[in-house]
Amino acid sequence: MSRPSGKQAVDVGRRGTYPAKRRQTSMVEFVLVVALALLVVGVVGSVVPLVPSGLLSLAGVWTYVLFGSEPVGPLVVTVLTLTALLAVVFEHLGGPLAAKASGSSNQVLVASTVGGLVLLFVMGPIGIIVGVVGTVFLLELKEGTAIETAARRSAYTAAGVLASSVVQILLTLSILGAFVLFVVVL
Repeated sequence: MSRPSGKQAVDVGRRGTYPAKRRQTSMVEFVLVVALALLVVGVVGSVVPLVPSGLLSLAGVWTYVLFGSEPVGPLVVTVLTLTALLAVVFEHLGGPLAAKASGSSNQVLVASTVGGLVLLFVMGPIGIIVGVVGTVFLLELKEGTAIETAARRSAYTAAGVLASSVVQILLTLSILGAFVLFVVVL
């Protein structure tokens, strides 16, 4: 009786739709660990400035899809990919879109994005909120908007920045949860 070599796969029954194979190498586990690490960092990146949460989650999913040991169904890959891309959209456009929805002009929208990025480097994470909200308020006043209206638009913008962080957390957590469910558990 011969023993399996290090590169052979051993049939261990069925796991989900596909027959499960346990490989005799540690590379399979390494890819899964890397993918899970990217997904966890994506969740953390939802609340840490300058960490691209959606893109890290997308990288985690596709790391496993491309290099993992077991196939991931096309529906799961599509849903996880679209969810990660939606997180990217909320990450970059949440605050400015809230400013636009409150009635600010396109110039204020662009300037608030730049103001948030500039003040991020000056004040740290709080600089994003101060930069976006302050820019909206000051530019609205410069355009001749009443103080009450400028303050209301700034408050909507602040709410949009904070809400986009909450949405990012929810999206990246759901990507992590779905990945664990459909790749690790099932």
